[in-house]
Formats: sequence, C-alpha cells, structure tokens
Amino acid sequence: MQKININIIFADLFKNKMANHKSTLKRIRSNEAKTARNKYQHKTARTWIKKVRLTDDKKEADKIMRETFSKLDKLVKKNIIHKNKAANLKSKLAKHVKSLG
Repeated sequence: MQKININIIFADLFKNKMANHKSTLKRIRSNEAKTARNKYQHKTARTWIKKVRLTDDKKEADKIMRETFSKLDKLVKKNIIHKNKAANLKSKLAKHVKSLG
C-alpha cells in the first residue's frame, strides 16, 4: 500500500490560504462549505419570492406565499438573513397577494 503525503494534499487544496495549522485549514474548508450552502438556500428563497410576484391567480399566489414565508422563517432561524429583512419581504409579498384580483 502506497503512503500518501498529506502535506502535498493540503498544499494543493490551500495554495492561496495563509494557514499554518491543520485546525485552521479545516476551518477554511468548513467555512467554504457553509458559505456555499447558505448561498444556495438564499438563492432558493429569492426564487420562491419571484414565483409569488409572477403569479396572477390569487389562490395559487396565496399557497406559494405560505411556503415562501416558511422558507424565509427557516433562513432567519439559521441566521442566513436578518429577521427584519424577512419581515419586510413577507409584508411586501402579503400586500402584493392581497392586491391580486
């Protein structure tokens, strides 16, 4: 069995990183993973908001709006967006759905 030099692997993964400890390198990796996950979740929420704004049917918009509210609340719970931003978005969406005929 061939022995793998872990320093070479770390050097390739973190060429532009100023880290000297394994724990720091691990922190960099976990931060990048968390950032990617948060961006995905935030983008998904924005897509749901667009769905509500583009829907013309009031019943359908109301159904999508409720799901969107749930997604926004989850983002607030995970500290991905601020609670006031979520409240503002929810208020605007509710006003939009109420104005539909």
